[in-house]
Amino acid sequence: MAGEDQGSPTLRRRELGFLLRQLRTERELTVDEVTARLLFSPTKLSRLETGRTGASPRDVRDLCDLYGVVDPAERDRLMTLAREGKQRGWWQEYALPYATYVGLEAEAASIRDYNSDLVNGLLQVDGYARAILQQAHEPPLDDATVEQHVEARIRRQALLTKKDGPLFHSILDEGALRRPVGGPAVMRAQLERIIELAGLPRVTFQLIPLDVGAHPGLGSTFVILDFEEPMVNDVVYVEGLVRNIYLEGAADLERYRQVFSRLHSIALSPKNSIAAAKRIATTYIDT
Repeated sequence: MAGEDQGSPTLRRRELGFLLRQLRTERELTVDEVTARLLFSPTKLSRLETGRTGASPRDVRDLCDLYGVVDPAERDRLMTLAREGKQRGWWQEYALPYATYVGLEAEAASIRDYNSDLVNGLLQVDGYARAILQQAHEPPLDDATVEQHVEARIRRQALLTKKDGPLFHSILDEGALRRPVGGPAVMRAQLERIIELAGLPRVTFQLIPLDVGAHPGLGSTFVILDFEEPMVNDVVYVEGLVRNIYLEGAADLERYRQVFSRLHSIALSPKNSIAAAKRIATTYIDT
């Protein structure tokens, strides 16, 4: 299916944006100077340079002309990135509110996730995902949208079994596994799924037991996405009730990496985390 066997268009847009921003700064041109000459709005140029929107062939041609890019190979490379950035990823079929994140996740070299409340979407069984989508949205989603989002969530999980897929490290608070989302049968299936996936070679699962008490991640939900491409910045994705935030600054990245390292050190070992998940699974008995 389109978008699944080729590079993520989200990442291609970000790569192109990096190169365009580099060309502008090397020419010592300000945003205002570029937008005045090309009749761009500053917002449009900002969105091109951050990869939030795709560039048209005309955009690339005009910017190359302004920046004095005459090498045919270099111009062709920029055009190719623009073309690939305009392609549709499979996730765009689903109109997901976090589509940008899925596009980044699709080509991350490593994914480090911490969640205090919910199981990460890459680990969720469909019953758990469905219960979250049905109950945790305001206003409520209609049934068709719920099923569409569940299907997209399950498709994302193919990353975990790909030979060249990302390293995935999930740290979860024990309380998330004690919350009976979807009922006992769903939670038992969810715990069994976590135990199964934790056995994969590129998956690490750790649990922070309740008796740890207060720790730096309480009340937080964040994902650190690392990329092999040198022209694509690593990202911290912070999910919130009102909006989702993407942090790329060096200080932000370092802060979240330090927090994740701290959580890693206080969590149970992977082996003991799996043992704890097995014990919790036995507490979910159909009534």
